[in-house]
Amino acid sequence: MSKRDQYPLKDYLNTINFSKDNLLEGENGEQFGKNYPAYIVNRCLSSHVDAIMYANEMNRLHGLDNDLQYSFYLNSLRKKRRFSPWQKKDKLEDFDLIKDYFKYSDEKARDALRILTKDQIELIRSKMNTGGKG
Repeated sequence: MSKRDQYPLKDYLNTINFSKDNLLEGENGEQFGKNYPAYIVNRCLSSHVDAIMYANEMNRLHGLDNDLQYSFYLNSLRKKRRFSPWQKKDKLEDFDLIKDYFKYSDEKARDALRILTKDQIELIRSKMNTGGKG
């Protein structure tokens, strides 16, 4: 078992948000502090209204030791269940079609999708249809 596998992300978040057990205390406390994923924890907590200011403060003070960042969250945030799905980038429908047809970059394809009508996109789809399954 590697050092990283010893404390998965859910353990860090559960102790900060709900259980309030300090993982720095104990025989593996030093190892826990070294493996703390500060950026990921900040990102997870920044999606909650009551924790966004704390996450902003930790982003501002990103140079602090991992154990100090963990202790800050552990002792500052109220005990609360904070669960939310990981934020993913929205998949734009017909994005690849427009990108291939016009040979556009991602940014230009996004702009073109805002401008094009449904009829124009259907025309492009019919021109790009090469036949076959799919």
